[in-house]
Order: sequence, then C-alpha cells, then structure tokens
Amino acid sequence: MTVRVQMVRFAFVGVVNTGTYYACYLLLLNRLPYVVSHVLAFLLSMTGSFFLHSRFTYRTRPTWRKFLFFPLTNAANFVITTSGVYLLVDVLHFGSRYAPLFAAAAAVPITFVVSRTILLRPDNDRSRRDPEGAPAR
Repeated sequence: MTVRVQMVRFAFVGVVNTGTYYACYLLLLNRLPYVVSHVLAFLLSMTGSFFLHSRFTYRTRPTWRKFLFFPLTNAANFVITTSGVYLLVDVLHFGSRYAPLFAAAAAVPITFVVSRTILLRPDNDRSRRDPEGAPAR
C-alpha cells in the first residue's frame, strides 16, 4: 500500500473518529457531567482510532505495545495545534475563530508521521538478535 493511500485512509479515520467522539459525548452527556463525558468519549474514540488505524490505515496487527504508545499521536497533535493557535493569534494576528482550523490542518501531516511510526514499528528489535533469534551480547 502506498503512503498516499495511507494518508487518505488516515484522513478518513480522522473523520470517523471525530464523529465517534461527538456521538459518544452526546450520549454520555445525558447522564454524566460534561467533563466526564468528554474524557470518556475521548478515551473511547482514541481506542477505536487505534484499531481503525492499525487494521484499516496501516494494515498492521494491533499489539499492547503499540496501544500504549498510540496516545503520543494525540500528544503530538495537541502540542502542534496549541502552538499553532498561539503563533497564529498572538504573533501573526489571525482571528481566534479560524486559527484552530489552520493549526489543525498543519498538525495532520505530523500526526500522520507519528502514528505511522508507532503503528508500523516492529514489536521486537530483530537488529539486536543473532540469526537464531537469541539476543545479541
């Protein structure tokens, strides 16, 4: 599968993930406070995103190791969008209403690279093993 196909699939999963988050948030909001609803919906959608990206975007096997590193994609997105909003609004004097959209668009390629690195990385480091599979000394 080409990187271009992976990028299109990545964007599609992003749209699905956003819809999943919002639907979960609205359902939970009927019974829980909004902050609890947000956190639970975020965690549920991130879990779904992990499996969709593993199987659909990158065609790789999900593992616990990859699952534990996957939140780094959200951390990268948060840092880039937050920095981008600050740069656009306070430094470049863009309007605060539209700055998050531009910052989010700038974050997509970087988030793609981070998720691709995490999900396509082998779980075991074969380069540190001898030909029979034993760890190198």
